[in-house]
Amino acid sequence: TLGVKQLIVAINKMDTANWSQDRFQEIVKETSTFIKKVGYNPKTVPFVPISGFHGDNMLEPSKNCSWFKGWEKETKEGKVTGDTLLKAIDSIETPKRPVDKPLRLPLQDVYKIGGIGTVPVGRIETGVLKPGMVVTFAPANVTTEVKSVEMHHEQLQEGQPGDNVGFNVKNVSVKDIRRGNVAGDSKNDPPLAAASFNAQVIVLNHPGQVGAGYAPVLDCHTAHI
Repeated sequence: TLGVKQLIVAINKMDTANWSQDRFQEIVKETSTFIKKVGYNPKTVPFVPISGFHGDNMLEPSKNCSWFKGWEKETKEGKVTGDTLLKAIDSIETPKRPVDKPLRLPLQDVYKIGGIGTVPVGRIETGVLKPGMVVTFAPANVTTEVKSVEMHHEQLQEGQPGDNVGFNVKNVSVKDIRRGNVAGDSKNDPPLAAASFNAQVIVLNHPGQVGAGYAPVLDCHTAHI
């Protein structure tokens, strides 16, 4: 599932099948079998017949499929029902932001901006980032103070998980830190280099057999190894 925990199946171009209920049920059955193999529970997935070209069942229920009584899915809170793609999207459960965990921010890049200085950028995974905070970059082992935090050219009082931010740091050169480094709060479980760690590994391409001498390319967050 590549970490995707919630899924919606919109069965498009139903107008080309004359809004056939039999064809819809056939596709639901085939798709349910497939997503189950991948790791999803079909009972938690809404199936919505739509026509994107004509806008049927996108925002409002369509008169072309009177047989469709709506979708249903199971959640931790109980059953949720609806009749359009928009309602299926609205039913997505908002994940909780892990603001209570130690700061972890993998760097996507590091810029030198005239009149400002060194500005690392990246997406906050856990914790919060605030101006005045003292951060440590690992494995570079560089510690410095955050002067300001910005997102979309606006100053932030606090960056939270999911925010793509740029932050200005004191007395650090662009040569000292780089893409793939991880920033953390130096006073709250700062990131450290590790000899080993547990990971979920996804193989995207390999020669068919992995043997002695095989040299894979490893990507871990923004680090390219």
